[in-house]
Amino acid sequence: MRVSTSIIDSGRYESAMSRVSSNEFTYCDEGENPIFGGKKKIKDQKLVGGNLALGNSMIDLKPTRVIRSMIRLFKVKEKQKELAENANGGSPIKKQTAGELRLHKDISELNLPKSCSISFPNGKDDLMNFEVFIRPDEGYYRGGTFLFSFQISPSYPHEAPKVKCKTKVYHPNIDLEGNVCLNILREDWKPVLNINTVIYGLYHLFTEPNYEDPLNHDAAAVLRDNPKMFESNVRRAMYGGYVGQTYFQRCI
Repeated sequence: MRVSTSIIDSGRYESAMSRVSSNEFTYCDEGENPIFGGKKKIKDQKLVGGNLALGNSMIDLKPTRVIRSMIRLFKVKEKQKELAENANGGSPIKKQTAGELRLHKDISELNLPKSCSISFPNGKDDLMNFEVFIRPDEGYYRGGTFLFSFQISPSYPHEAPKVKCKTKVYHPNIDLEGNVCLNILREDWKPVLNINTVIYGLYHLFTEPNYEDPLNHDAAAVLRDNPKMFESNVRRAMYGGYVGQTYFQRCI
């Protein structure tokens, strides 16, 4: 199944540090989040103790030197935290990978329809593995509930999420083992795409199943040759029953 990525391609992601310009400097607030402000706003900013002197010393520096200075400051603070944890008998703080940081951003920017929801069965400490529920409100699969698992690689977004359908479904683009045929999860994946894009692509599979790029060839042939029979097979499977020799559990 192919999903257009033309709109997504127009988007861009910026790192926080790329926003530093010749008249803009970066400081940390008390939550150690970057604060951005120009020279004229320094007095209005609430700076962490020890950062003010560093900030004043950077006023006449070039942006590249500002970035290097802030990176050194971040490294010092991370080391202090690690030493404090070890001194208290705690485990060393695990640094987040680039993939985790990007995933946090994607999740914070999710904008899903009411028919889609996301959950984290392993808790907030494991965001790299989560589940998505899709409940189509139109088309052949309206009224059903379909569960997908997402496994995110540390190499994300340079590697596409691994997605499986955990609900057995009679569908031309999803086989009986839960493998999903979606172009943006395969050859058309690009780092500019995100979790929101993938979920919308999955939802699109249920509103517009496609017999031209099948994983379940039997279902695809029925959809192509006899749409009425295909609709009947889908409803029988969703209400719990056999389609041919295959039994489907109720999902409606």
